[in-house]
Amino acid sequence: MREPQIDYAAVFRALPGMVALLTPDLNYVDANDDFQRLAGRTREQLLGRYIFDVFPENPNEPAAAGMRETEASMRRAAATGERDTMALIRYDIEDPTRPGHWQEHYWSPVNAPVLGPDGQVALIVHRVEEVTELIRAFGRPGGDSRARVLESELYTRARELQEVNERLRKAHARDREVALALQAAMLPPPGPTGPHVTAVRYRPAVGALNVCGDWYDLVDLPGESLAVAVGDVVGHGLAAACVMGQLRSALSAACRVAEGPAQALDALGLYARSVEGAESTTAATAFIGWGDHSITYSCAGHPPPALLRPDGTVIFLDRATDPPLGARPEHIPRAQARTPFTEGATLVLYTDGLIERRTEDIDTGLARLADALTRHRRLDPEALADALLATLLPSNGNTDDTALVVIPL
Repeated sequence: MREPQIDYAAVFRALPGMVALLTPDLNYVDANDDFQRLAGRTREQLLGRYIFDVFPENPNEPAAAGMRETEASMRRAAATGERDTMALIRYDIEDPTRPGHWQEHYWSPVNAPVLGPDGQVALIVHRVEEVTELIRAFGRPGGDSRARVLESELYTRARELQEVNERLRKAHARDREVALALQAAMLPPPGPTGPHVTAVRYRPAVGALNVCGDWYDLVDLPGESLAVAVGDVVGHGLAAACVMGQLRSALSAACRVAEGPAQALDALGLYARSVEGAESTTAATAFIGWGDHSITYSCAGHPPPALLRPDGTVIFLDRATDPPLGARPEHIPRAQARTPFTEGATLVLYTDGLIERRTEDIDTGLARLADALTRHRRLDPEALADALLATLLPSNGNTDDTALVVIPL
């Protein structure tokens, strides 16, 4: 069946309700017929102009905050790539035929980003419902005074909700900033480890919620060995960062005294039972023996490490996988496996943000990782880490934390 030929420009013009398109700098690109009609501006009066030059704030209403809040909402949408819904606002419009005369208006706006091919915000869709008459209709036919009281009451409640929402937004932003700073302070810096140089990366989630639960760690062991670990705490924000710090420190200490990675995860699991919020944490630990060219590993509910061989083939170290920390009602010793490696191989440990997508089976993500490793196998560790993030993370930003460790063997 042939696809219908749709004139999307005509569809845009005919859309019911006020819709305008703006650049991330908030200049008008287009406006549909309803927007032009209800705003009292022609298309020519809008295109290419800065929104607040066209619609300045009413100087006779100093308490009104329509312009300030509309600008903040649009800039959030442009900065985060996420839709921003506003509460009811009062935003008066100057009568274009009578300069200095302002018409009282109430609006319910939504600002939605449109991403370009590079994943960056290219346009802002500004959709507005004009609710002036709806607000004024409250209280009729009980008289104009009654209508004005109800109008004022509804507007006041809407402003209070907007102020509460803004306080919550700022509190959440502060929580995120503190959590990220705490996590950065607790994660070890990248740099030389033993005879090799590792590459490490941490990418917080773009969506501001699922942040600060992931970690990585590198521990030099006696006898030309290295312990490497990655983990993922269930939860987000400052609480997850605190739990992450406790578990990372505990596993780092356990790796220094344990006979192998399974025993280290055993100790971590017992410790996690006493840490609130540590339940169902996942972790993967590997002990690399440079002398005998071996990797001994154990996973607690975590995606398996990937071993990239010099010939470009990839195997996943999945022969020692057990449930996450605290998932069993009773403690049972964890599994452990060992595999040899040849010089020139690369070991990659990561958290699920690198491979998992809500609409996909995890095997699809693992296959995508294996393919990316094979294609970029000739890159040095730093370049390989960057290539994996660029290839595997969504172009519009990752929705979950991602930690990544690349170790040349």
